[in-house]
Amino acid sequence: MSLLVRVVLAVVGLVAVIVGILYLVEPVGSLPAFFPGYVAHGHIHHHTRGYIAIAVGVILLIVAAVAGRSRRSDYYR
Repeated sequence: MSLLVRVVLAVVGLVAVIVGILYLVEPVGSLPAFFPGYVAHGHIHHHTRGYIAIAVGVILLIVAAVAGRSRRSDYYR
């Protein structure tokens, strides 16, 4: 994979982890209005969305790290 793809995967993974943490920490009334699940004056938390966002972020970070290591040497060409 190219360097650009790995960087994009890593950045999207980090953003997903941050969004997941926001879902777990902030009540739905304090989330930014463009987040899915925002409810004005809500006091509950979206735990499932937070856990899923963190899991997706970690998976993307792992894919970015593994993609950086999986280079074939020119010996096999």
